[in-house]
Amino acid sequence: MAIEGFDYKGFAQNLAQQALELIPADFNDNQKNYVANTLLNFATIAGQALYDDTQLNFNLDQAVMITQIIAEWSFHKSVDLVRSGIPQQYWDPIMQKIAFTIFEIAKNAFHQNLPQDQCLQLIEHHVKKTYLDCIAELKDKNLIDQGLMERAASQSNIDAMMQQQVQAEQVQAQVPQQGAATAQVATNPVQDAMQPLGADARVLKLATLAMLFQKMKQEKVQTILNKFNPDDAQSVIKFMGMPDLGDKVDPNIALRCLQEIKTNLPHGNQTLSPSKIVNKIQNVAQYFDRSQLEQKLRLERNKVKKFVFTALEGEYYEIPPKVANIIATHLEDGV
Repeated sequence: MAIEGFDYKGFAQNLAQQALELIPADFNDNQKNYVANTLLNFATIAGQALYDDTQLNFNLDQAVMITQIIAEWSFHKSVDLVRSGIPQQYWDPIMQKIAFTIFEIAKNAFHQNLPQDQCLQLIEHHVKKTYLDCIAELKDKNLIDQGLMERAASQSNIDAMMQQQVQAEQVQAQVPQQGAATAQVATNPVQDAMQPLGADARVLKLATLAMLFQKMKQEKVQTILNKFNPDDAQSVIKFMGMPDLGDKVDPNIALRCLQEIKTNLPHGNQTLSPSKIVNKIQNVAQYFDRSQLEQKLRLERNKVKKFVFTALEGEYYEIPPKVANIIATHLEDGV
């Protein structure tokens, strides 16, 4: 049975249009078109497959989430391939394997009703593993040399975007201060849709957040949404998919909502303390000797290797806790 209300073609087009604003400015037209078209193609294919599925019966929120995850990772890894120096003739086969991996892992994870944060970590692990495996395969077939393999393996657009979080947070903090006048509430489709829920204020705040998130880096958005109640996160994602959302919420009301939200946004995950992450890696290390760890990390960047072996000494090499936790989880998955 088709998913009612799921306009996968329009959603994929909207995601591709948003991606155009995020493509690195130093890319030439061919590279920009490749990134945008790759995202569009895989998001459309995935959306249609979900729309036509008659077995798993995903709902609208799940279909939107899976399609968006595929679009975001298609964006990140196609950017990585452009920067890798790998000849373009090998890009499509790599991206096809990555997209297929995301689709299968995401379908299974959502079908099993795993927590959203766990789903995202699982997908991230398999995306990075597939990417590195594809690069290693090119090297094994003598299609690229060792230097090019290492250069390609070191690319991580998602990490680069995470480093921009501070700047995004500063922008986010400044927006509410640009004006906070209260105004007459205007009737609009967003408010009308909320009436049956009896929670106008909550949904208006979620719609307002969606408008803000539409202007932010997607990695920052996902980091924030991971800390939301799953139902609220899905509502924000649906609002973000509305290209005319800004026309449906009164700007003065939006500013008022932002002012109230500012002090209530979730903060960093307190469980990701350096000591806990170090303990995770030390626990994993009991299953490997140093040579085995070195082999597992052979394609990783020097900072990742330094982080792991520093943790084995009981010290924390300073990298963002989120990234550190992903590394530790990756090692745990390999046990």
